[in-house]
Amino acid sequence: MSGKNILLAHGSGGRLAHNLIKGLFLKEFDNPILQELADGASINYKEKLAFTTDSFVVSPLEFPGGDIGKLAVCGTVNDLVMCGATPEYLSLAFIIEEGLEQKLLEKIVRSISLEARKASVRIVTGDLKVVEKSACDKIFINTSGIGRVLKNAALSVKKILSGDKIIITGEIGQHGLSVLAKRKELDLGFNIISDCAALNVLLIPVLKKTNAVKFMRDPTRGGLATALNEVAEQTGLGILIDEKDIPVSGKVRTACELLGIDPLYVANEGRAILIVKNGSEKKILSLLKKHSLGRKAKIIGEVSKEQRGRVVLNTVLGTQRIVDMLTSEPLPRIC
Repeated sequence: MSGKNILLAHGSGGRLAHNLIKGLFLKEFDNPILQELADGASINYKEKLAFTTDSFVVSPLEFPGGDIGKLAVCGTVNDLVMCGATPEYLSLAFIIEEGLEQKLLEKIVRSISLEARKASVRIVTGDLKVVEKSACDKIFINTSGIGRVLKNAALSVKKILSGDKIIITGEIGQHGLSVLAKRKELDLGFNIISDCAALNVLLIPVLKKTNAVKFMRDPTRGGLATALNEVAEQTGLGILIDEKDIPVSGKVRTACELLGIDPLYVANEGRAILIVKNGSEKKILSLLKKHSLGRKAKIIGEVSKEQRGRVVLNTVLGTQRIVDMLTSEPLPRIC
């Protein structure tokens, strides 16, 4: 690579672009499909597929527990897993602002490479664009992902019934607060680390061992509260959750109190909501707790014929309150 910063010429398709692609991207993501450097990837499939796409514009690019590269891989992998699919292939497109330091780009690309290997997915096609200064904020990443849907994992919101139990795979609120603290340079003294993680290693083994999981969703933007409201709206059923059972770390709880934020609405990037068949919840909880990413999983509530279309929180004070869907984003650009 030439120079210390990214130039507009790196996006021209000429010599600089060629050197950047071969010297950095192909080097880090090397596999037989990508080596073709074609306009797309040719993949043979016979099974049912899951397909997803996402864009990542997080600010700042680096935060405690991750960066935009790790987030791009984990976010796309997790979207496929929520469909009951084993992630296999990702596309990767960069929109880079002229002047970005090449060292930062290299760091982000290596982060992508590391997370892709950990998640056992391959980067098989991509794109590179360089735009003028101020046309984007340093770097944006777009991904698409393809995965093979497990034969026994026909997940659907339509399968949810009254009495089904709700599980969250870990403590909530860590990602959003980690990004916020870094962005605003808040010295809260809590050292909150993002929960950003690829969940296929946790959830695919569970799906292979039981067909009692009916639905999954990762509570990213809008947090746990918004994700559950979407389920209530789609099913027309009520969602009853218990405040005492929702896992929130002491650090996150205290930080939220100081900032006037409800942890139920804070984004997560390494957590999943599972809605499971009544009676199967303890077995599934036991399976989740066998993996480090699921050791703090909890049963937090159930689906009900009462309070149709609403999410209701049983508080620690013994009262109930309606938990509405998020109306505005308190923490923008967290992914």
